[in-house]
Amino acid sequence: MTGRLSRHLLPLALAGAALAGCSSGPTRPDPTPLAQFESTLVVADAWKQKIGSVSFALAVPVKDDTFTVASDDGTVLALKATTGAQVWRADVGSKISAGVGSDGRFAAVVTRDNELVTVDNGNVTWRKKLPSRVVSAPLVAGERVFVVTVDRTVLAFDVLDGRKLWAYQRPNDPLTLAQASVLQPYRDTLLVGQGGKLVGLDPLAGQVRWESTVASPRGTNEVERLADLVGPAVRTGELVCVRAFQVSVGCVNAERGTLMWSRNASGNDGVAGDDRMVIGADNIDRLTAWRTIDGSVAWSGDSMLYRGLSGPAMAGLAVVFGDSEGYVHWFGRDSGTPVARTRTDGSAIHVTPVRAGNVTLVVTEDGGLFAFRSE
Repeated sequence: MTGRLSRHLLPLALAGAALAGCSSGPTRPDPTPLAQFESTLVVADAWKQKIGSVSFALAVPVKDDTFTVASDDGTVLALKATTGAQVWRADVGSKISAGVGSDGRFAAVVTRDNELVTVDNGNVTWRKKLPSRVVSAPLVAGERVFVVTVDRTVLAFDVLDGRKLWAYQRPNDPLTLAQASVLQPYRDTLLVGQGGKLVGLDPLAGQVRWESTVASPRGTNEVERLADLVGPAVRTGELVCVRAFQVSVGCVNAERGTLMWSRNASGNDGVAGDDRMVIGADNIDRLTAWRTIDGSVAWSGDSMLYRGLSGPAMAGLAVVFGDSEGYVHWFGRDSGTPVARTRTDGSAIHVTPVRAGNVTLVVTEDGGLFAFRSE
């Protein structure tokens, strides 16, 4: 396995220990050359900023018109979404392996020393050693900080003082995927990925309210049988739609905890969507849009093959992907045709773009923060 797939398999956890990923196999083809087209969506530069390099699975929360970002060197930065003005800046004192979660006041990251660190408006308030490695960004909500480890243990801490409130752990598979999982709220329920299942937990006590199987493991060996849910998931009304690693894309009714539909689909990154479409790229960067109502395919496209796409984000009636050469691609939600293309600093875009109002933020591997305004 090479290229995009091996990036997601490095490293894996086996009985709590790290494994080397797969590095043998055929050479990945060159990226598909970019075709010329007439832009039909006006996308303008809103602002630019710079942080340190970003090599971990950064999640960028949006709260109260504020983006919160972080870099390898331990910097955590909150910026106004409309202007890029700094709200606060913090240094957690160690390199970061996962982040960021934020409720608008408190932010949380996990360091490479395996410490959960919480920041209150730019001031580090507490840090807590975790029992195993974390690659998913923490979630800060309801005066709690939630963490899911690579062995799928879910932990809850008091956001004010770091007290451990509860832990949830189910029998684990021998092999788990070291990639950001699903960890997000749905009303008063905490949604977490547990292998190929989406589980709804009581955030106050860690008890299971429901679980829904999005994908079942298949294959002849442990690697082929990996079917972990990968983030980000997308919520539209009562539906939460998510990708299972290399297996499927599906939507769960999070009010009832029932699977509404699931479709076979290879792929490594999360999906984006709204009440009409769920959109994602597969492991060779073929784009597909499934109708949210029933999972039927609305369109697919091969124009981005092997371009190393990021996860997608919705931007009004467009869907946005970054690529490994620093381009940002905008496609029509309903047609899949390109409507705009923008450029960043030329370094790879692995972080899923995020949207606040009419501003879309893109974070590059070299730490460039590029905000684009579109209607």
